Amino acid sequence: MRKPALPRASAAALLALLLAAGCAPVVKPMGPAVAKPEIAGDAVVAPDGARLPLRRWMPEGPPEAVLLGLHGFNDYSLAFDGPGAWFAQRGIATYAYDQRGFGGAPNRGYWAGLPTMTADLRAAVASLRARHPGIPLYLLGDSMGGAVVLAALAEGPVDGAAGAVLVAPAVWGRAHMNAFQRTLLWVVSRTVPWLTLTGRGLGKRASDNIEMLRALGRDDLVIKETRADTIKGLVDLMDAAYAAAPRIRRPKLLMLYGARDEIVPENPVIEAMRALPPGHGHRTALYDSGWHMLLRDLAAESVWRDIAAWVANPDAPLPSGAEAAAATATAAERP
Repeated sequence: MRKPALPRASAAALLALLLAAGCAPVVKPMGPAVAKPEIAGDAVVAPDGARLPLRRWMPEGPPEAVLLGLHGFNDYSLAFDGPGAWFAQRGIATYAYDQRGFGGAPNRGYWAGLPTMTADLRAAVASLRARHPGIPLYLLGDSMGGAVVLAALAEGPVDGAAGAVLVAPAVWGRAHMNAFQRTLLWVVSRTVPWLTLTGRGLGKRASDNIEMLRALGRDDLVIKETRADTIKGLVDLMDAAYAAAPRIRRPKLLMLYGARDEIVPENPVIEAMRALPPGHGHRTALYDSGWHMLLRDLAAESVWRDIAAWVANPDAPLPSGAEAAAATATAAERP
């Protein structure tokens, strides 16, 4: 006796499930721990032995403080060249490494997964603590890097981190996307995860520093075409970062955002600022003329000065006065 045929809708649903199962998003996490984290030459050696390219900007004498930079999506450690050199002239050492999947790090173009990204951060912090014992160390996360810092701190304290600066943190998760965006991300990342996408045609500007943007376009280490499953991984990270904000009690945070940011929307950032637990010394700043690349905008030095001042004294007013704008924006959003 013949079995009845599946209804058309059921058959289509089954086909969709088979496609999804056969094209799962690719994640390339770290391997088993085989090494002690350390700085070896021009790299941070992660616990699995992976070498993450490292850049540094050092003052002439012993540093008064150390910054560990985490770059943004599709970028790499050279992102901190401008501020790093400026900080070095003021006694602050800056280190930055290429996160996995980016720059010259392993598995370029593939997502490493949140547990690996936060483990690499902790390995880098441990390595810098060993190199600079007794010197206060601050995390400096830019965009995606800021999301990694938030997610790591939500897991638990990062031993040795005296504070963290979050520059235009990537907290634009699914809660702030419309149904079409969420559905499209799900379908594309699970049916054609290898499909590469670009930002061309979106009409978005990351900075008013056009010369810098053109240089990024010529830089072969900056990723120009992104796999769909890597974008899905970024959104997973942004979800985690947004959820982390109300849970961070230590160390002290300085969260910075530009009012002209066209990459990370304002609402989730303002909400994350407002969600930071009161009474723990967290600070926020909103730059009226700032774009997404606050550290590389034409007016970036104002941001650098605020960061240096905060590192010197996390409780002193910021030179730019940008805290007032942040206070107004967060108060205006309250019901």
